[in-house]
Amino acid sequence: MERATIQDWTPTQVPMKFGFQRDVRYRVYRDGNRHFQEICELDGSPIHTLELPAGMKLDSGSYEVLLRYVLVDVVAA
Repeated sequence: MERATIQDWTPTQVPMKFGFQRDVRYRVYRDGNRHFQEICELDGSPIHTLELPAGMKLDSGSYEVLLRYVLVDVVAA
């Protein structure tokens, strides 16, 4: 199977700790049977790619929650 876009690049502001925000963009895509959320800086510099858990594959409301988790808890660690 080839890669298919589920949600194209979407710019967003992610609330961080202590009232700060981080401007990023993300997309969600399928590669075979696996689904991924790719997060980048606004200039296209990669931040992180996360394989989505089965229960969140097509739940677009979860994508923003995962963004904050990745930026606050994974990348900052």
